[in-house]
Amino acid sequence: MMRAFVFPGQGSQFVGMGQSLSAAFSEAREVFQEVDAALGQHLAKLMFEGPEDELRLTENAQPSLMAVSLAVIRVLDKQGNFRLPQAAQFVAGHSLGEYSALCAAGSLTLFDTARLLKTRGQAMQQAVPVGIGAMAALIGVDFAAAQEIVAAAAQGEVCVAANDNAPGQVVISGHIGAVDRAIAIAAERGFKRSVKLPVSAPFHCPLMQPAAEAMRRALSEVEIKAPAVPVVANVVAEAVSDPSALRGLLVEQVTGSVRWRESVLYMKQQGVTNLLECGAGAVLSGMTRRIDKDLAAMALSKPEDIENFLKSL
Repeated sequence: MMRAFVFPGQGSQFVGMGQSLSAAFSEAREVFQEVDAALGQHLAKLMFEGPEDELRLTENAQPSLMAVSLAVIRVLDKQGNFRLPQAAQFVAGHSLGEYSALCAAGSLTLFDTARLLKTRGQAMQQAVPVGIGAMAALIGVDFAAAQEIVAAAAQGEVCVAANDNAPGQVVISGHIGAVDRAIAIAAERGFKRSVKLPVSAPFHCPLMQPAAEAMRRALSEVEIKAPAVPVVANVVAEAVSDPSALRGLLVEQVTGSVRWRESVLYMKQQGVTNLLECGAGAVLSGMTRRIDKDLAAMALSKPEDIENFLKSL
């Protein structure tokens, strides 16, 4: 059996996430305390109790999701003597989840990861004034068709295919008028379902360039070590282990497409049979089943998930 560990991105957050882990495992509590200390913020209280609109803010959601993911990893390590370098062939994360993957693989410290994600969230929020940009999910559209749609919709504005999540689910991003035109064009071409996403900025498109520059500066100030497990990077959909390359790809990732479907298929082609999703929810596990039904996917989110997984070894 060959495993990959994968880490969720924004949208998986919910009030109460991580609370059962904190109650069940001292190791999880330690992670939450360390993240709180790194940020000088009671983030764990916000994760457990809300309010939801505050948790959903990009600058809070991103480090919160990472904290839950790393709590799972630390519990596996301490409770089950489950060492990532021996247990996994690859790690990967969806958008901000790539930072969780790098932290899990030892490339980034938990302290640096928390602070980088706080900076990333703030920079992405500030890059585009509210009301200028938008994102939408095109349902039933493959990536090639989505690229044709956004090219037709742009009309001098920014409109790109931002997330290639799974067959039949592509997220587009850009100026709000161009995104609205893309939705209309998709409907004209027979794709009847598109969903505007409740996000405050158009992520993973060229409008995020100010945020990319902010991350270039922030990443230049932290040490990135070679990961203990190769990281399948979003923007290239293949394994990367060189620290300088990883640093550059994290900058590119802010404006680049998240090639998640290709990343999962790449890991399967390398022999991976099982994907373990560490963190809040089970979004990536659902995507995995849509990408390739032969891949086994399991979400490790709650104490019982972890206990059942460790018993199965």
